[in-house]
Amino acid sequence: MSKKVETLNQKIEEAYLGGGQARIDKQHKKGKLTARERIHFLMDEGSFEEIGMLVTHRTTDFGMENQQFYGDGVVTGYGTINCRLVYVFAQDFTVFGGALSETHAEKICKIMDTAMKVGAPVIGLNDSGGARIQEGVRSLGGYADIFYRNVMASGVVPQISAIMGPCAGGAVYSPAMTDFTIMVENTSYMFVTGPNVVKTVTNEEVTSEELGGASAHSTKSGVTHLTAGNDIDCIEKIKILLSYMPQNCEDTPTKLPYKMGDEIREELESIIPESANQPYDMRNIIEGITDRKTFFEIHKNYAENIVVGFARLAGRSIGIVANQPMNLAGVLDVESSKKAARFTRFCDCFNIPLLVLVDVPGFLPGTNQEWNGIITNGAKLLYALSEATVPRISVITRKAYGGAYDVMNSKHIGADMNYAFPNAEIAVMGAKGASEIIFRKEIKAAEDSEAELSAKEKEYAEKFANPYRAARRGFIDEVILPKNTRRKLIKAFSSLENKSVNLPKKKHGNIPL
Repeated sequence: MSKKVETLNQKIEEAYLGGGQARIDKQHKKGKLTARERIHFLMDEGSFEEIGMLVTHRTTDFGMENQQFYGDGVVTGYGTINCRLVYVFAQDFTVFGGALSETHAEKICKIMDTAMKVGAPVIGLNDSGGARIQEGVRSLGGYADIFYRNVMASGVVPQISAIMGPCAGGAVYSPAMTDFTIMVENTSYMFVTGPNVVKTVTNEEVTSEELGGASAHSTKSGVTHLTAGNDIDCIEKIKILLSYMPQNCEDTPTKLPYKMGDEIREELESIIPESANQPYDMRNIIEGITDRKTFFEIHKNYAENIVVGFARLAGRSIGIVANQPMNLAGVLDVESSKKAARFTRFCDCFNIPLLVLVDVPGFLPGTNQEWNGIITNGAKLLYALSEATVPRISVITRKAYGGAYDVMNSKHIGADMNYAFPNAEIAVMGAKGASEIIFRKEIKAAEDSEAELSAKEKEYAEKFANPYRAARRGFIDEVILPKNTRRKLIKAFSSLENKSVNLPKKKHGNIPL
Protein backbone atom coordinates (compact mmCIF):
# COMPACT_ATOMS: atom_id res chain seq x y z
CA MET A 1 0.00 0.00 0.00
CA SER A 2 2.81 2.41 0.91
CA LYS A 3 4.27 2.04 -2.61
CA LYS A 4 0.93 2.98 -4.13
CA VAL A 5 0.58 5.97 -1.81
CA GLU A 6 4.08 7.01 -2.81
CA THR A 7 3.08 6.79 -6.49
CA LEU A 8 0.00 8.94 -5.84
CA ASN A 9 1.99 11.56 -3.94
CA GLN A 10 4.53 11.69 -6.74
CA LYS A 11 1.80 12.31 -9.31
CA ILE A 12 0.23 15.04 -7.14
CA GLU A 13 3.65 16.66 -6.76
CA GLU A 14 4.11 16.62 -10.55
CA ALA A 15 0.66 18.12 -11.04
CA TYR A 16 1.48 20.94 -8.63
CA LEU A 17 4.56 21.81 -10.65
CA GLY A 18 2.51 22.31 -13.84
CA GLY A 19 4.94 22.93 -16.71
CA GLY A 20 7.91 22.91 -14.38
CA GLN A 21 9.75 25.26 -12.04
CA ALA A 22 11.51 27.16 -14.85
CA ARG A 23 8.16 28.12 -16.40
CA ILE A 24 6.73 29.03 -12.97
CA ASP A 25 9.69 31.36 -12.40
CA LYS A 26 9.08 32.92 -15.82
CA GLN A 27 5.43 33.51 -14.88
CA HIS A 28 6.52 35.26 -11.69
CA LYS A 29 9.05 37.42 -13.58
CA LYS A 30 6.17 38.75 -15.69
CA GLY A 31 4.42 39.87 -12.50
CA LYS A 32 1.85 37.07 -12.82
CA LEU A 33 0.74 34.43 -10.33
CA THR A 34 0.41 30.81 -11.32
CA ALA A 35 -3.02 29.20 -11.75
CA ARG A 36 -2.81 27.50 -8.34
CA GLU A 37 -1.61 30.67 -6.61
CA ARG A 38 -4.57 32.57 -8.07
CA ILE A 39 -7.00 29.97 -6.76
CA HIS A 40 -5.26 30.06 -3.37
CA PHE A 41 -5.87 33.80 -3.01
CA LEU A 42 -9.40 33.65 -4.46
CA MET A 43 -10.91 30.89 -2.33
CA ASP A 44 -11.47 30.64 1.41
CA GLU A 45 -8.45 28.98 3.00
CA GLY A 46 -8.59 25.19 2.76
CA SER A 47 -11.92 25.17 0.90
CA PHE A 48 -10.77 24.37 -2.63
CA GLU A 49 -11.42 20.85 -3.88
CA GLU A 50 -9.68 20.06 -7.15
CA ILE A 51 -11.32 17.98 -9.89
CA GLY A 52 -9.35 16.35 -12.70
CA MET A 53 -5.85 16.88 -11.32
CA LEU A 54 -4.46 13.80 -13.09
CA VAL A 55 -6.08 14.38 -16.50
CA THR A 56 -3.69 14.29 -19.46
CA HIS A 57 -4.20 15.00 -23.18
CA ARG A 58 -4.76 12.21 -25.68
CA THR A 59 -2.84 13.64 -28.65
CA THR A 60 -0.21 11.59 -30.46
CA ASP A 61 0.51 13.93 -33.39
CA PHE A 62 3.65 16.09 -33.67
CA GLY A 63 5.38 14.20 -30.86
CA MET A 64 2.82 15.33 -28.30
CA GLU A 65 2.70 11.85 -26.75
CA ASN A 66 6.13 12.65 -25.29
CA GLN A 67 4.88 15.87 -23.60
CA GLN A 68 2.43 14.94 -20.88
CA PHE A 69 1.55 17.22 -17.95
CA TYR A 70 -0.96 16.34 -15.24
CA GLY A 71 -3.98 18.64 -15.31
CA ASP A 72 -3.39 19.45 -19.00
CA GLY A 73 -3.06 23.19 -18.57
CA VAL A 74 -6.07 24.01 -16.42
CA VAL A 75 -6.88 23.70 -12.70
CA THR A 76 -10.58 23.07 -12.04
CA GLY A 77 -12.69 22.51 -8.95
CA TYR A 78 -14.97 24.06 -6.35
CA GLY A 79 -14.80 25.72 -2.98
CA THR A 80 -16.08 28.77 -1.16
CA ILE A 81 -15.55 32.53 -1.36
CA ASN A 82 -16.70 34.21 1.85
CA CYS A 83 -18.48 30.94 2.67
CA ARG A 84 -20.36 30.86 -0.67
CA LEU A 85 -20.04 27.84 -2.97
CA VAL A 86 -18.40 28.67 -6.33
CA TYR A 87 -16.94 26.65 -9.18
CA VAL A 88 -13.70 27.82 -10.68
CA PHE A 89 -11.21 27.09 -13.43
CA ALA A 90 -7.77 28.64 -13.76
CA GLN A 91 -5.78 28.18 -16.96
CA ASP A 92 -2.14 27.30 -16.40
CA PHE A 93 0.13 29.25 -18.74
CA THR A 94 3.12 27.10 -17.74
CA VAL A 95 1.60 24.13 -19.61
CA PHE A 96 1.61 24.66 -23.40
CA GLY A 97 0.98 28.38 -22.82
CA GLY A 98 -2.41 27.52 -21.31
CA ALA A 99 -3.57 26.40 -24.76
CA LEU A 100 -6.94 24.69 -24.81
CA SER A 101 -7.10 21.01 -25.77
CA GLU A 102 -9.96 18.54 -25.92
CA THR A 103 -9.33 17.30 -22.37
CA HIS A 104 -8.66 20.83 -21.07
CA ALA A 105 -12.11 21.82 -22.38
CA GLU A 106 -13.72 18.69 -20.92
CA LYS A 107 -12.48 19.68 -17.47
CA ILE A 108 -13.97 23.17 -17.79
CA CYS A 109 -17.26 21.78 -19.13
CA LYS A 110 -17.48 19.34 -16.23
CA ILE A 111 -17.38 22.07 -13.57
CA MET A 112 -19.78 24.25 -15.56
CA ASP A 113 -22.28 21.40 -15.82
CA THR A 114 -22.06 20.77 -12.08
CA ALA A 115 -22.40 24.47 -11.27
CA MET A 116 -25.61 24.56 -13.30
CA LYS A 117 -26.98 21.52 -11.47
CA VAL A 118 -26.33 22.94 -8.00
CA GLY A 119 -26.95 26.61 -8.86
CA ALA A 120 -23.58 28.15 -8.06
CA PRO A 121 -21.52 30.89 -9.76
CA VAL A 122 -18.72 30.04 -12.20
CA ILE A 123 -15.46 31.99 -12.16
CA GLY A 124 -12.97 31.61 -14.98
CA LEU A 125 -9.36 32.76 -14.57
CA ASN A 126 -8.18 32.99 -18.17
CA ASP A 127 -4.51 32.87 -19.15
CA SER A 128 -4.19 31.10 -22.47
CA GLY A 129 -2.55 31.42 -25.85
CA GLY A 130 -5.69 30.05 -27.51
CA ALA A 131 -6.47 26.76 -29.22
CA ARG A 132 -3.86 23.99 -29.05
CA ILE A 133 -2.83 23.89 -32.69
CA GLN A 134 -1.58 20.29 -32.49
CA GLU A 135 -5.15 19.10 -31.80
CA GLY A 136 -6.84 20.88 -34.69
CA VAL A 137 -10.62 20.56 -34.75
CA ARG A 138 -10.74 18.75 -31.40
CA SER A 139 -9.52 21.93 -29.74
CA LEU A 140 -11.96 24.06 -31.72
CA GLY A 141 -14.75 21.68 -30.74
CA GLY A 142 -13.68 22.06 -27.11
CA TYR A 143 -14.14 25.82 -27.34
CA ALA A 144 -17.59 25.40 -28.84
CA ASP A 145 -18.53 23.01 -26.01
CA ILE A 146 -17.61 25.75 -23.53
CA PHE A 147 -19.44 28.45 -25.53
CA TYR A 148 -22.59 26.36 -25.53
CA ARG A 149 -22.45 26.04 -21.76
CA ASN A 150 -21.83 29.78 -21.41
CA VAL A 151 -25.09 30.36 -23.28
CA MET A 152 -27.03 27.74 -21.29
CA ALA A 153 -25.73 29.17 -18.00
CA SER A 154 -26.46 32.78 -18.96
CA GLY A 155 -29.11 34.18 -16.66
CA VAL A 156 -29.11 30.97 -14.61
CA VAL A 157 -25.89 31.31 -12.58
CA PRO A 158 -23.52 34.31 -12.46
CA GLN A 159 -20.45 33.93 -14.68
CA ILE A 160 -17.33 36.04 -14.08
CA SER A 161 -14.27 36.04 -16.35
CA ALA A 162 -10.89 37.32 -15.24
CA ILE A 163 -8.41 37.88 -18.07
CA MET A 164 -5.02 37.48 -16.40
CA GLY A 165 -2.82 36.93 -19.44
CA PRO A 166 -3.32 36.39 -23.15
CA CYS A 167 -6.79 35.60 -24.45
CA ALA A 168 -6.86 35.36 -28.22
CA GLY A 169 -8.74 33.90 -31.16
CA GLY A 170 -11.81 31.86 -30.29
CA ALA A 171 -10.91 32.08 -26.59
CA VAL A 172 -12.35 35.61 -26.38
CA TYR A 173 -15.92 34.50 -27.05
CA SER A 174 -16.38 32.64 -23.81
CA PRO A 175 -15.63 35.72 -21.63
CA ALA A 176 -17.77 37.81 -24.01
CA MET A 177 -20.79 35.67 -23.10
CA THR A 178 -20.21 35.80 -19.37
CA ASP A 179 -21.72 38.48 -17.15
CA PHE A 180 -18.59 40.40 -16.18
CA THR A 181 -15.04 40.56 -17.49
CA ILE A 182 -12.06 41.89 -15.52
CA MET A 183 -8.72 42.52 -17.22
CA VAL A 184 -5.33 42.95 -15.56
CA GLU A 185 -3.46 46.03 -16.75
CA ASN A 186 -0.21 45.53 -18.71
CA THR A 187 -0.20 41.71 -18.46
CA SER A 188 -3.45 40.75 -20.21
CA TYR A 189 -4.92 41.26 -23.65
CA MET A 190 -7.91 40.15 -25.70
CA PHE A 191 -8.22 40.11 -29.46
CA VAL A 192 -9.63 37.90 -32.20
CA THR A 193 -6.53 38.32 -34.36
CA GLY A 194 -3.16 39.52 -33.14
CA PRO A 195 -0.93 42.39 -34.34
CA ASN A 196 0.90 40.26 -36.93
CA VAL A 197 -2.32 39.20 -38.66
CA VAL A 198 -3.66 42.75 -38.46
CA LYS A 199 -0.47 43.99 -40.15
CA THR A 200 -0.81 41.38 -42.91
CA VAL A 201 -4.50 41.95 -43.61
CA THR A 202 -5.07 45.67 -42.99
CA ASN A 203 -1.49 46.99 -42.96
CA GLU A 204 -2.05 48.58 -39.54
CA GLU A 205 0.91 48.84 -37.17
CA VAL A 206 -0.34 48.17 -33.65
CA THR A 207 1.00 46.65 -30.43
CA SER A 208 -0.81 43.94 -28.43
CA GLU A 209 -1.56 46.51 -25.71
CA GLU A 210 -2.94 49.06 -28.18
CA LEU A 211 -4.99 46.42 -29.97
CA GLY A 212 -6.50 44.59 -27.06
CA GLY A 213 -4.99 45.58 -23.73
CA ALA A 214 -6.97 46.45 -20.61
CA SER A 215 -6.83 50.16 -21.42
CA ALA A 216 -8.19 49.69 -24.96
CA HIS A 217 -11.02 47.43 -23.85
CA SER A 218 -12.02 49.50 -20.83
CA THR A 219 -12.23 52.78 -22.77
CA LYS A 220 -12.67 52.13 -26.49
CA SER A 221 -14.59 48.87 -26.91
CA GLY A 222 -16.23 48.33 -23.53
CA VAL A 223 -15.31 44.63 -23.76
CA THR A 224 -14.03 44.64 -20.19
CA HIS A 225 -16.22 45.87 -17.34
CA LEU A 226 -13.38 46.35 -14.85
CA THR A 227 -9.60 46.60 -14.83
CA ALA A 228 -7.15 45.70 -12.11
CA GLY A 229 -3.58 46.77 -11.37
CA ASN A 230 -2.30 43.23 -10.76
CA ASP A 231 -3.45 39.67 -10.11
CA ILE A 232 -4.22 40.25 -6.42
CA ASP A 233 -6.22 43.40 -7.16
CA CYS A 234 -8.15 41.43 -9.79
CA ILE A 235 -8.98 38.67 -7.30
CA GLU A 236 -10.14 41.20 -4.69
CA LYS A 237 -12.45 42.83 -7.25
CA ILE A 238 -13.96 39.45 -8.11
CA LYS A 239 -14.80 38.97 -4.43
CA ILE A 240 -16.41 42.42 -4.15
CA LEU A 241 -18.39 41.88 -7.34
CA LEU A 242 -19.62 38.50 -6.16
CA SER A 243 -20.85 40.00 -2.89
CA TYR A 244 -23.56 42.00 -4.67
CA MET A 245 -25.09 39.06 -6.52
CA PRO A 246 -27.00 35.93 -5.53
CA GLN A 247 -25.99 32.31 -6.13
CA ASN A 248 -28.41 31.86 -9.01
CA CYS A 249 -31.55 33.17 -10.71
CA GLU A 250 -33.83 31.56 -8.11
CA ASP A 251 -32.03 33.26 -5.25
CA THR A 252 -31.75 36.86 -4.05
CA PRO A 253 -28.59 38.71 -2.99
CA THR A 254 -27.66 38.45 0.68
CA LYS A 255 -29.02 41.39 2.64
CA LEU A 256 -26.50 42.65 5.18
CA PRO A 257 -27.68 43.58 8.70
CA TYR A 258 -28.60 47.23 8.91
CA LYS A 259 -29.95 49.32 11.77
CA MET A 260 -32.19 52.16 10.64
CA GLY A 261 -31.38 55.58 11.98
CA ASP A 262 -31.90 59.13 10.80
CA GLU A 263 -31.72 58.58 7.06
CA ILE A 264 -31.94 62.26 6.10
CA ARG A 265 -28.91 63.27 4.04
CA GLU A 266 -28.57 67.05 4.08
CA GLU A 267 -25.66 67.04 1.61
CA LEU A 268 -28.09 66.11 -1.18
CA GLU A 269 -29.67 69.57 -0.94
CA SER A 270 -26.63 71.39 -2.29
CA ILE A 271 -25.30 69.11 -5.05
CA ILE A 272 -27.49 70.19 -7.97
CA PRO A 273 -26.67 73.74 -9.21
CA GLU A 274 -29.30 76.45 -9.55
CA SER A 275 -28.63 76.73 -13.29
CA ALA A 276 -30.10 73.84 -15.26
CA ASN A 277 -27.19 74.06 -17.69
CA GLN A 278 -24.45 73.71 -15.10
CA PRO A 279 -22.94 70.22 -14.74
CA TYR A 280 -22.54 68.27 -11.51
CA ASP A 281 -21.20 64.82 -10.65
CA MET A 282 -24.02 62.27 -10.39
CA ARG A 283 -21.68 60.09 -8.32
CA ASN A 284 -22.15 62.61 -5.48
CA ILE A 285 -25.89 61.97 -5.63
CA ILE A 286 -25.26 58.20 -5.60
CA GLU A 287 -22.92 58.49 -2.60
CA GLY A 288 -25.50 60.63 -0.84
CA ILE A 289 -28.28 58.10 -1.33
CA THR A 290 -26.51 54.76 -0.74
CA ASP A 291 -24.86 53.17 2.29
CA ARG A 292 -21.48 54.81 2.82
CA LYS A 293 -18.64 53.53 0.62
CA THR A 294 -20.66 50.71 -0.95
CA PHE A 295 -20.89 51.98 -4.52
CA PHE A 296 -18.99 49.65 -6.85
CA GLU A 297 -18.89 51.12 -10.34
CA ILE A 298 -18.96 49.00 -13.49
CA HIS A 299 -17.61 50.14 -16.87
CA LYS A 300 -16.24 53.31 -15.26
CA ASN A 301 -14.05 54.38 -18.19
CA TYR A 302 -16.48 53.49 -20.98
CA ALA A 303 -19.44 55.61 -22.11
CA GLU A 304 -18.87 58.05 -19.26
CA ASN A 305 -22.12 59.91 -19.91
CA ILE A 306 -23.89 57.17 -17.98
CA VAL A 307 -22.91 55.64 -14.65
CA VAL A 308 -23.78 52.04 -13.70
CA GLY A 309 -22.82 49.92 -10.74
CA PHE A 310 -23.83 48.13 -7.56
CA ALA A 311 -24.40 49.59 -4.12
CA ARG A 312 -26.21 48.84 -0.89
CA LEU A 313 -29.25 50.60 0.46
CA ALA A 314 -29.92 49.77 4.11
CA GLY A 315 -27.91 46.59 3.56
CA ARG A 316 -29.85 45.60 0.42
CA SER A 317 -27.92 45.05 -2.85
CA ILE A 318 -29.20 47.29 -5.66
CA GLY A 319 -28.15 48.11 -9.21
CA ILE A 320 -27.86 51.76 -10.22
CA VAL A 321 -28.23 53.28 -13.68
CA ALA A 322 -27.68 57.04 -13.75
CA ASN A 323 -27.15 59.76 -16.35
CA GLN A 324 -23.91 61.69 -15.79
CA PRO A 325 -24.28 65.48 -16.40
CA MET A 326 -20.49 65.87 -16.12
CA ASN A 327 -20.04 64.16 -19.48
CA LEU A 328 -21.89 65.26 -22.64
CA ALA A 329 -24.58 66.71 -20.32
CA GLY A 330 -25.72 63.15 -19.56
CA VAL A 331 -27.18 62.47 -23.02
CA LEU A 332 -27.92 58.95 -24.16
CA ASP A 333 -25.89 57.71 -27.12
CA VAL A 334 -24.97 54.41 -28.76
CA GLU A 335 -22.38 53.34 -26.20
CA SER A 336 -24.18 54.50 -23.05
CA SER A 337 -27.41 52.82 -24.15
CA LYS A 338 -25.63 49.49 -24.69
CA LYS A 339 -23.73 49.83 -21.41
CA ALA A 340 -26.87 50.54 -19.37
CA ALA A 341 -28.92 47.89 -21.19
CA ARG A 342 -26.39 45.16 -20.48
CA PHE A 343 -26.17 46.10 -16.81
CA THR A 344 -29.95 46.31 -16.50
CA ARG A 345 -30.22 42.86 -18.03
CA PHE A 346 -27.84 41.37 -15.49
CA CYS A 347 -29.69 42.89 -12.53
CA ASP A 348 -32.99 41.61 -13.85
CA CYS A 349 -31.56 38.10 -14.37
CA PHE A 350 -30.41 37.87 -10.79
CA ASN A 351 -33.14 39.61 -8.82
CA ILE A 352 -31.22 42.77 -8.03
CA PRO A 353 -33.56 45.80 -7.67
CA LEU A 354 -32.86 48.75 -9.95
CA LEU A 355 -32.54 52.43 -9.07
CA VAL A 356 -32.52 54.79 -12.06
CA LEU A 357 -31.33 58.38 -11.54
CA VAL A 358 -32.45 60.65 -14.36
CA ASP A 359 -30.90 63.84 -15.65
CA VAL A 360 -31.08 63.52 -19.42
CA PRO A 361 -31.54 66.23 -22.09
CA GLY A 362 -32.22 63.62 -24.79
CA PHE A 363 -30.31 61.47 -27.26
CA LEU A 364 -27.04 62.68 -28.78
CA PRO A 365 -27.56 64.11 -32.29
CA GLY A 366 -25.21 63.76 -35.25
CA THR A 367 -24.27 61.63 -38.23
CA ASN A 368 -21.89 59.52 -36.12
CA GLN A 369 -24.78 58.50 -33.87
CA GLU A 370 -27.32 57.90 -36.63
CA TRP A 371 -24.91 55.92 -38.81
CA ASN A 372 -23.79 53.80 -35.87
CA GLY A 373 -27.35 52.87 -34.98
CA ILE A 374 -28.56 55.13 -32.19
CA ILE A 375 -32.06 54.02 -33.18
CA THR A 376 -31.49 50.31 -32.62
CA ASN A 377 -28.97 50.75 -29.80
CA GLY A 378 -31.07 53.30 -27.93
CA ALA A 379 -33.92 50.81 -28.18
CA LYS A 380 -31.83 48.25 -26.28
CA LEU A 381 -32.04 50.24 -23.05
CA LEU A 382 -35.73 50.84 -23.58
CA TYR A 383 -36.21 47.12 -24.17
CA ALA A 384 -34.14 45.98 -21.18
CA LEU A 385 -35.93 48.25 -18.72
CA SER A 386 -39.37 47.46 -20.16
CA GLU A 387 -38.77 43.73 -19.76
CA ALA A 388 -37.22 43.93 -16.30
CA THR A 389 -39.45 42.47 -13.58
CA VAL A 390 -37.32 43.36 -10.54
CA PRO A 391 -38.37 46.28 -8.31
CA ARG A 392 -37.67 49.45 -10.30
CA ILE A 393 -37.55 52.98 -8.94
CA SER A 394 -36.68 56.24 -10.72
CA VAL A 395 -35.65 59.60 -9.34
CA ILE A 396 -35.62 62.55 -11.75
CA THR A 397 -32.97 64.83 -10.34
CA ARG A 398 -33.22 67.52 -13.02
CA LYS A 399 -33.90 67.13 -16.75
CA ALA A 400 -36.02 64.45 -18.37
CA TYR A 401 -36.54 65.47 -21.97
CA GLY A 402 -38.00 63.82 -25.04
CA GLY A 403 -37.84 60.12 -25.76
CA ALA A 404 -35.06 59.82 -23.19
CA TYR A 405 -37.66 60.56 -20.47
CA ASP A 406 -39.56 57.47 -21.63
CA VAL A 407 -36.46 55.30 -21.88
CA MET A 408 -35.05 56.12 -18.42
CA ASN A 409 -37.44 53.89 -16.48
CA SER A 410 -40.55 56.02 -16.81
CA LYS A 411 -43.88 54.98 -15.33
CA HIS A 412 -45.02 54.15 -18.85
CA ILE A 413 -42.51 51.32 -19.28
CA GLY A 414 -43.28 49.65 -15.98
CA ALA A 415 -41.41 51.49 -13.24
CA ASP A 416 -42.89 50.84 -9.81
CA MET A 417 -42.18 54.19 -8.19
CA ASN A 418 -41.23 57.47 -9.84
CA TYR A 419 -39.95 60.38 -7.78
CA ALA A 420 -38.82 63.83 -8.85
CA PHE A 421 -36.96 66.65 -7.16
CA PRO A 422 -38.77 70.04 -7.07
CA ASN A 423 -36.39 71.43 -9.72
CA ALA A 424 -37.12 68.58 -12.15
CA GLU A 425 -38.03 69.49 -15.73
CA ILE A 426 -40.13 67.02 -17.70
CA ALA A 427 -40.82 68.10 -21.25
CA VAL A 428 -40.45 67.18 -24.92
CA MET A 429 -37.41 69.42 -25.12
CA GLY A 430 -35.68 72.36 -23.45
CA ALA A 431 -37.50 75.69 -23.16
CA LYS A 432 -35.44 77.51 -25.80
CA GLY A 433 -35.78 74.88 -28.53
CA ALA A 434 -39.45 74.36 -27.79
CA SER A 435 -40.19 78.10 -27.86
CA GLU A 436 -38.43 78.52 -31.21
CA ILE A 437 -40.76 75.90 -32.68
CA ILE A 438 -44.06 76.68 -30.94
CA PHE A 439 -43.84 80.46 -31.16
CA ARG A 440 -42.02 80.73 -34.47
CA LYS A 441 -44.58 83.10 -36.02
CA GLU A 442 -44.85 85.40 -32.99
CA ILE A 443 -41.06 85.66 -32.69
CA LYS A 444 -40.67 86.39 -36.40
CA ALA A 445 -43.39 89.08 -36.32
CA ALA A 446 -42.04 90.82 -33.23
CA GLU A 447 -40.03 94.04 -33.49
CA ASP A 448 -37.42 92.63 -31.12
CA SER A 449 -37.28 88.93 -31.91
CA GLU A 450 -34.62 88.21 -29.25
CA ALA A 451 -36.72 89.79 -26.51
CA GLU A 452 -39.83 87.95 -27.74
CA LEU A 453 -37.94 84.63 -27.74
CA SER A 454 -36.73 85.29 -24.21
CA ALA A 455 -40.30 86.09 -23.05
CA LYS A 456 -41.73 82.99 -24.72
CA GLU A 457 -38.92 80.84 -23.33
CA LYS A 458 -39.77 82.09 -19.85
CA GLU A 459 -43.47 81.37 -20.45
CA TYR A 460 -42.73 77.84 -21.63
CA ALA A 461 -40.36 77.19 -18.74
CA GLU A 462 -42.96 78.24 -16.18
CA LYS A 463 -45.43 75.81 -17.71
CA PHE A 464 -43.17 72.82 -18.35
CA ALA A 465 -39.87 73.21 -16.49
CA ASN A 466 -41.30 71.55 -13.40
CA PRO A 467 -42.51 68.11 -12.29
CA TYR A 468 -46.09 69.08 -11.51
CA ARG A 469 -47.80 68.39 -14.82
CA ALA A 470 -46.39 64.87 -14.75
CA ALA A 471 -47.42 64.54 -11.09
CA ARG A 472 -50.95 65.64 -11.99
CA ARG A 473 -51.18 62.75 -14.42
CA GLY A 474 -49.73 60.26 -11.95
CA PHE A 475 -46.58 59.80 -14.04
CA ILE A 476 -44.63 61.06 -11.02
CA ASP A 477 -45.75 59.44 -7.76
CA GLU A 478 -44.22 62.03 -5.47
CA VAL A 479 -42.19 65.22 -5.65
CA ILE A 480 -39.60 64.90 -2.88
CA LEU A 481 -36.89 66.97 -1.25
CA PRO A 482 -33.40 65.71 -2.17
CA LYS A 483 -32.47 65.19 1.48
CA ASN A 484 -35.39 62.75 1.92
CA THR A 485 -34.43 60.59 -1.08
CA ARG A 486 -32.62 57.88 0.84
CA ARG A 487 -35.45 57.43 3.36
CA LYS A 488 -38.05 57.28 0.57
CA LEU A 489 -36.03 54.71 -1.39
CA ILE A 490 -35.42 52.45 1.60
CA LYS A 491 -39.15 52.32 2.32
CA ALA A 492 -40.14 51.91 -1.32
CA PHE A 493 -37.70 49.06 -2.02
CA SER A 494 -38.78 47.36 1.18
CA SER A 495 -42.43 47.55 0.09
CA LEU A 496 -41.55 46.06 -3.30
CA GLU A 497 -39.62 43.13 -1.86
CA ASN A 498 -42.23 40.55 -2.87
CA LYS A 499 -43.00 42.01 -6.30
CA SER A 500 -44.10 39.39 -8.79
CA VAL A 501 -44.68 39.92 -12.52
CA ASN A 502 -45.66 37.37 -15.14
CA LEU A 503 -44.45 38.22 -18.63
CA PRO A 504 -46.30 36.98 -21.71
CA LYS A 505 -45.28 33.47 -22.68
CA LYS A 506 -42.69 33.49 -25.46
CA LYS A 507 -39.49 31.80 -26.50
CA HIS A 508 -37.43 34.98 -26.34
CA GLY A 509 -37.60 38.55 -27.51
CA ASN A 510 -36.14 39.80 -30.76
CA ILE A 511 -33.59 42.37 -29.70
CA PRO A 512 -30.06 41.37 -28.64
CA LEU A 513 -28.53 43.21 -25.74
